Amino acid sequence: MAAQTYLAQVGSQHVELPIVPLSDDLAIALLITVDLGVGFCAAAGRELAAQLDGLGVEVVASIATMGIPIAIEVARALGQDQYVILHKTPKIHLADAEGEPVRSITTATEQRLLLDRRRVPAVAGRRVAVVDDVVSTGASAAAALRLLRRVGAEPVAMAALVTEGEDWQVELADDRSLVRSLGELPLFRPDDGGYEAVGA
Repeated sequence: MAAQTYLAQVGSQHVELPIVPLSDDLAIALLITVDLGVGFCAAAGRELAAQLDGLGVEVVASIATMGIPIAIEVARALGQDQYVILHKTPKIHLADAEGEPVRSITTATEQRLLLDRRRVPAVAGRRVAVVDDVVSTGASAAAALRLLRRVGAEPVAMAALVTEGEDWQVELADDRSLVRSLGELPLFRPDDGGYEAVGA
């Protein structure tokens, strides 16, 4: 099958994304924030922060790894110096972390979102915006919201560069109203040697 790309609109910016198969009958436009450059992330962070205006966000939390560059820029645009990261890779400082199971569309195995217990005071009792690159199945977003609520945070937004497909609306259920994004990506199905967008 020939390589194919999708021109995505992310707020005021356009980016050409490779279409990558996940299975024989499903492919995604792969958005990798760490490959998009500082300028792209800075502009996207400012635009996403503008969507959080009026929500009283006190701290930004993000899901590692691809959400980190956006979280930094959103926090910067909100005039905040601190942000909190929910990790997916166990590290030595996370041996006693608060955890929540999660499986994402791009990861074959179940993982755990981990919050360093030393960072709990940064979110407990505070209005938190969760920031990520993509909300697709909604599994990572839902796990992040559960974990933050369990440690006493008050999530007021789930902000992403883009949403992908429609499954996230079912997974997030009542929390789907928290979602803010700068664009939407369709899913793709194989079609005559290429891919056809579905669910946009």
